[in-house]
Amino acid sequence: QGVYTELYITEGDGGDVNQEHEVKLIEAASRKRKTEEKPIKCNDIFKPLPEQKRPVRTVLTKGVAGIGKTVSVQKFILDWAEGKVNQDILFIFPLPFRELNLMKEKKLSLVNLLQSFFPETQDLQPRHYRSYKIMFIFDGLDELDVLLTNLIKGNLLPSALLWITSRPAAANQIPTECFDQVTEVRGFSDPQKQEYFSKRIRDQDLANKVFTHIRSSRSLYIMCHIPVFCWITATVLERMLSEAESGEIPKTLTQMFTHFLIFQIKHKSQKYSGKSDIDVQQTRTSILALGKLAFQQLEKGNLIFYEEDLKESGIDIKEVSVYSGVCTQIFREEHELHLGKVFSFVHLSVQEFLAALYAFICFIDRSVLNQQTTKNQNTELSELFSRSSMTEFLSSAIKKALQIESGHLDLFLRFLLERISDSNEEIVKYIKEKIEDSSPEKSINLFHCLNELNDHSLVQEVQKYLRRGGDRRLQKARLSPAQWSALVFVLVNSEEELEEFNLSKYDPSEESLCNIGRKTCENLESVLNLENSSLKELDLSNNDLQDSGVELLSAGLKSSQCKLQILRSVFL
Repeated sequence: QGVYTELYITEGDGGDVNQEHEVKLIEAASRKRKTEEKPIKCNDIFKPLPEQKRPVRTVLTKGVAGIGKTVSVQKFILDWAEGKVNQDILFIFPLPFRELNLMKEKKLSLVNLLQSFFPETQDLQPRHYRSYKIMFIFDGLDELDVLLTNLIKGNLLPSALLWITSRPAAANQIPTECFDQVTEVRGFSDPQKQEYFSKRIRDQDLANKVFTHIRSSRSLYIMCHIPVFCWITATVLERMLSEAESGEIPKTLTQMFTHFLIFQIKHKSQKYSGKSDIDVQQTRTSILALGKLAFQQLEKGNLIFYEEDLKESGIDIKEVSVYSGVCTQIFREEHELHLGKVFSFVHLSVQEFLAALYAFICFIDRSVLNQQTTKNQNTELSELFSRSSMTEFLSSAIKKALQIESGHLDLFLRFLLERISDSNEEIVKYIKEKIEDSSPEKSINLFHCLNELNDHSLVQEVQKYLRRGGDRRLQKARLSPAQWSALVFVLVNSEEELEEFNLSKYDPSEESLCNIGRKTCENLESVLNLENSSLKELDLSNNDLQDSGVELLSAGLKSSQCKLQILRSVFL
């Protein structure tokens, strides 16, 4: 019995390109304003909402990699095929984009394209497609072509239903006004996370123990919005928390992925050779090859690889089964009907983990780097290897990640930093300096990096300001920019319940505390709407709220999620 991700109707979507890293999108998802969204069942996406006056013909569903878009499509088709729902639709034609890409040079008509993918449609004539109620599903949009444009605009088969799924960045190729309904796959809600582990792990005592451990780490808990990560976590913790395994239980992303890689290698060794011992040399060769592929493709943002990509990374195509066989749940080889062989990592985060592992190994062992270097390896990331010391190497990686507005290397950086043992103090100091002059979004990731390095000094420093009561000297404390960033991190990521946040404790001359504007009130409203928020008292009495801010806060207070009991402000 499965646990399915939820779809949300997203209203007021301006179609702006969101270039944030996909994990950052997941972290932001739990803070989105619920007032602009309505949950909808997958099978109901073509049913008009009460306020909609015209039928729904075109639907766009967005969502990051691994969040459940394709599973939603598969569930829709399965329920239809079993006669449960949507029986007014006679034909459903699912067309994956990555296969369509191989066909685009052939410039086929729609009928010829369908006959190519579905040979059983050979007897259907164009008039049949106009006579019957049919539906096209284009799964995994990456680029728009003329045929799809004509379908969306209704120039071609205006009565046909059209469902397109896409990652957020690619979805913005099409203005949202072209769709009757825009939805987003949000991943597992907090209750669904617990439901997943309860169903995935048969021993309920062990399942509860696993979930309790996940709740103790905010980073792990947030990542479990992604079904793929729930599966990785369950794979690791089910063994680690059982009597059969011993050792330190992973608490960070890096530790979790490291244990997952070790588990997959052991599993492969036991399955194919019947031995518990690992062939170290073969495993090292395979991991380096996969790491190099992950590293080289990271800047390109590629999730799907072809044979030429493998060749560029130095992987012998004749021996590719060795690589995909090392850990089938990390790197997989697929045989698509029209696309031929394609290769992929199970998720973008796995690719970034292996890229970071590869970068670290190459830097500490220059002989490996010399063996792995190819004439095509002249990317910006490869320049990191020219640094003379570990401190310079990591400092350059931090600089590179901060320069990229999209956060493209943020998770790569988190994975990379936990591997250091020497230069730790220097890097921690460097990160704290960077927090001083970084944007709030960037500083949050730098705090995650400090967490990976097991350094909590800044967070602990800010927490003393948040304690209720205490020394009067703290009542008008001036926080540095880094401490304000730490304050945001504590409020967003702390598992401790915070019942009161009184801004009057802090120096009102701080720019961030005076004349709260619309943007700040939008953020406050989103906090009030948090599903797991425990904020019960908020004091804004030292701030001059503007009219728009009052309206936004009022909307937040009306939310069913809001648990606030006391709000003090000059407008009351």
